[in-house]
Amino acid sequence: MKHGVLIGSACLLALLSTVGASVAYPLLPPLFSDAAPNGLNTFLGLPPKLLIGVALMVNPIGLLLGSAILGPASDVIGRRRLLLITTLGAALGHLLTAYALLIQSYPLLVGARLATGLMEGNNAVLRALLAQRLEGPLRNHALSWLNGAFNLGWLAGPLLSGLSAHHSVTLPFYVAASGLLLGAVLAALSLAPEPPKQTPGAESWASLVRQRHAFTLLRHAPLRRLFVVYLSYGCGVAAFYSFFPMWLVEVGRYDAAGIAFINMAMCGLMAFSALFAGRASRHDPRRRVAVQASAVALAILCLALGNLEVGIAAIVLFGLPHAFYNATIQAWSADQFAHHGQGSVMGLLSTTFCLANIVMSFSGALLALVDTRLVLLAGGLLAAGSAVAMGRWSRHPAAFKENPA
Repeated sequence: MKHGVLIGSACLLALLSTVGASVAYPLLPPLFSDAAPNGLNTFLGLPPKLLIGVALMVNPIGLLLGSAILGPASDVIGRRRLLLITTLGAALGHLLTAYALLIQSYPLLVGARLATGLMEGNNAVLRALLAQRLEGPLRNHALSWLNGAFNLGWLAGPLLSGLSAHHSVTLPFYVAASGLLLGAVLAALSLAPEPPKQTPGAESWASLVRQRHAFTLLRHAPLRRLFVVYLSYGCGVAAFYSFFPMWLVEVGRYDAAGIAFINMAMCGLMAFSALFAGRASRHDPRRRVAVQASAVALAILCLALGNLEVGIAAIVLFGLPHAFYNATIQAWSADQFAHHGQGSVMGLLSTTFCLANIVMSFSGALLALVDTRLVLLAGGLLAAGSAVAMGRWSRHPAAFKENPA
């Protein structure tokens, strides 16, 4: 198939998937914290803050599970088939979310958000699709553009919520579901069918999940090293993402609109940078990753230690090195570890980042009880540690393209 059609289809699905994931974040908190008593914020008499925390947390947990399973599963089942199944599943999840809000059913809301997150774990499948079917500089560019599409989704989703939520709190979820349904149709028409692969009829889903989840790659020493380095970096980035809005509130007394504006500037720069981040370089990718992680660490530390003006500049500029880091680490991993299966490799990267977000959500909340800047300081040090570790790794030859045992 034409490479442009393949890249365009993958980027469209990435954009629509991320838009659907991000629409909930501006919509759900007011239903629990500011609203009059309803079936959602009074469930079992539990505190509303606990209820909203669980409702928001289950989606990343589903994303973690989906990333660990779907990427490796696509190596067996086929990427096109799994993309279509998960895209339709995510659309159904958004419709169930809207229905749960309509009837004010908290259990259905939590179940729908968990299932939607599981289906949205197909981001690893999208990356594996491009990594498998493209080669050389074009693959590097395509993976970078795909990251840009994901970043645009995090900008467009909250914007969709703001524009449509005043009509109905369920409308953004209907729009997101419609977009995914359209994306599934376009993907079915544009993505070329693959050669016949093994199906769950020959290998049961339970066996597939048990034997081919992303963490099975940790049996191999180079991939264990990649996991540790990327987890440290991911924890730093997760600390930044999760707590810079709180920093803006505490230091600058920013409201939701102000936070959204700064977030849009950061995501816009990140998406724009992704257009160029996949360019070829004669330098060792691991050395470039070390430099990029160092720049990210500096941005996070400037936020932790600087004043309001320095912190805002750091938030916006963070998007530049982070976009280049993502493009470099994904392209290098796709090249070095392709023999393990692109779905498994991209699944490991996605799963590691999801795990980092969950770890920092809990540990960061504890540090924030003392001072939000401690979370950001810890995040900056973790990203810096990742940069140092990758810099040391770059001093050794990258001779580990051996066939897995």
